Amino acid sequence: MTLTIELPQELERKLAAEAERLGLPLSEYALRLLTTRRSGSAEETPRSGAELVAFWRSEGVIGARPEIPDAQAHARRIRQAAERRLRA
Repeated sequence: MTLTIELPQELERKLAAEAERLGLPLSEYALRLLTTRRSGSAEETPRSGAELVAFWRSEGVIGARPEIPDAQAHARRIRQAAERRLRA
């Protein structure tokens, strides 16, 4: 099915910028947004770590930052910076 919609220019710019950040064509990014839209119901809420990881994968969160090769080390640096901030 082909669907054509008119978007406000600002929304189009935001969508295009996010698609570029993720390295996706705008059409693919828009399709992902439409297919991964969640209703927010309680039964769709992740209940375990595995479900949360699966949800993040389906939403395109995991792997969305290719410039961070070691996510655990990056998270550790962020946590350490936050801990230093709290002590100061």
